[in-house]
Amino acid sequence: MSSNFLFGKVPSELSTMVKLHTLTFDGNFFNESLPEWLDLLPNITILSMKNNRLKGKFPHSISKITCLTDIILSHNALSGELPDLSALSNLHLLDLRENHLDSELPLLPQGLTTILLSSNAFSGEVPEEFGKLNLLQHLDLSNNALTGTPPADLFSLPSISYLNLAFNVLSGSLPEHFNCGSELGFVDISDNRLLGMLPSCLNASLDKRIVKVSGNCLLDTQYQHSESYCKQASLAKKQTTGKEIAILVGVVGGTVILVVFLAVVLLIFCRRQHACHDVDRYMFPKVVQDNAQPNISAELLANARIISQTAALGSQGAPSYRVFSMEELEEATEIFDKSALLGEGSIGKIYKGKLENGTYVAVRELTVHRRCTSWNFKLRMDLLSKFRHPHLVSLLGHCIDDGVQDDSTVHRLFLVYEFIPCGNFRARLSETTPGEVLNWSDRLAVLIGVAKAVHFLHTGVIPPSFGNSLKTDSILLDEHQIAKLSDYGMSILTEESEKVEAKGDVHNAWNTRKKEDDVYNFGFILLESLVGPFFSGKGETFLLNEMTSFGSQDGRRKIVDPAVLTTSSQESLSIVISLTNKCISPESQSRPSFEDVLWNLQYAAQVQATADTDQRSDATSLS
Repeated sequence: MSSNFLFGKVPSELSTMVKLHTLTFDGNFFNESLPEWLDLLPNITILSMKNNRLKGKFPHSISKITCLTDIILSHNALSGELPDLSALSNLHLLDLRENHLDSELPLLPQGLTTILLSSNAFSGEVPEEFGKLNLLQHLDLSNNALTGTPPADLFSLPSISYLNLAFNVLSGSLPEHFNCGSELGFVDISDNRLLGMLPSCLNASLDKRIVKVSGNCLLDTQYQHSESYCKQASLAKKQTTGKEIAILVGVVGGTVILVVFLAVVLLIFCRRQHACHDVDRYMFPKVVQDNAQPNISAELLANARIISQTAALGSQGAPSYRVFSMEELEEATEIFDKSALLGEGSIGKIYKGKLENGTYVAVRELTVHRRCTSWNFKLRMDLLSKFRHPHLVSLLGHCIDDGVQDDSTVHRLFLVYEFIPCGNFRARLSETTPGEVLNWSDRLAVLIGVAKAVHFLHTGVIPPSFGNSLKTDSILLDEHQIAKLSDYGMSILTEESEKVEAKGDVHNAWNTRKKEDDVYNFGFILLESLVGPFFSGKGETFLLNEMTSFGSQDGRRKIVDPAVLTTSSQESLSIVISLTNKCISPESQSRPSFEDVLWNLQYAAQVQATADTDQRSDATSLS
């Protein structure tokens, strides 16, 4: 049930499904603790709940489920101790990346082939037992607080191919002479406190393996600190005097007293103002109003409420919408200097800016060609400001330039968005950046994210937003490779307004674009994801003529991007090809809804995940 809008806690009724083998809830919004009853599922082999908001401790009950082969709980907020998992004799994959686990590393089972524990707060030394995991192929302990000297046996494990210990506080000297494993192709020990000579088998110039060692204090190696830096840093790490502890206790105690005092003051204030009962009203931005128009069906209204509230879970913490002054934007962009210009499209220029608080933003300049009253514009902006979804670029505010106009009309306006740093989807499909080209699973994840965003725009807000300028270069990727759609809702600001105001109904004009246009344009995003930007650059007519090539294996090899062919299963690829054909059908009534689009993409992703798991299992059995 991956990639949905499920939130709250995992329902306890699932504990009765004693024959269950696989439980996969990836990419939802679960925000409670992991249940302790998981050991009531004795036959479960795969437990996967990555990309949620799970919190609390890692349940000890998991260590009793001996059938488990895969534990995948990455990208959550789990904290505390990771228990001893050595009894899980069938476990092959342990993925707990990007949580808040802060214990020492526990004992792990001998059968593990992949251990991913990066970006937590693990401390202490790397256990010597890790050097005896002879089936281990992939170990990532980067971005933690590990200390001591890493076991030399880690580097010589017979199956190890990827070893990442970067960004820890590892110290001491590695033995100058030991043999690296024959399969070892990538080693990263950078940004630690290691001293001495680099072992000979890690000399990248003498071997084909990739080795990263910068940011240490190693001798005869580039980009290193001085030896004194590493020794002082290690010493400072160990020294915590009684005086420091006393200061720490005092600070913590004072903070607790201050928080209690403020809580009492706030409670008294709430009672006096009779406002405490209204707190829930501000927990989530309400897109759907309770007094919605009577001509809207009850089903649509109910769906919109559910989708908008669950989408709001993903946008918690986003800055509130506000009106910016022209002076603020000029200061942020250095008076819209050419060096701040990110690009220029059909709907205006985009600048990169830096606000006074250090936040980077993207500022879009729009010129309103038709006469639009300030009242009409503010009404439109009020609607656009409520479009909050984890896969939409957040709109932070706007600014009306009133320097060249009278009081009644708007000629030039600026929209202020969050800044998304890692480029657009189209660039990640290009062969010009081979190290960053997305594989098939990653492309599916991006497409699912965009489909969720458009599904929200079609069914999660009233009135719905159609005509959202869907293109691969309007899909941006953040630092976690999460897709975010930009350029959405522009039809709300660019639709002709005279007829709207004459009727007194702003919303009617916004629905003149058909939702089928978005489906059609998304079909070409799917097509570009399949063939890459080289073929897509030849134009729409060329691509439509080449669609027949998808019908045969030889045709697919001719036109499908090699990065897709080599990382996709035939079944998953066929599902998306079939969906693409439906989306770009010349008959609009034959095109699917975005609900159907989203379902098919999620199904294709699940099929691909199953194929990848089977492939790993086959590789493990052969080894």
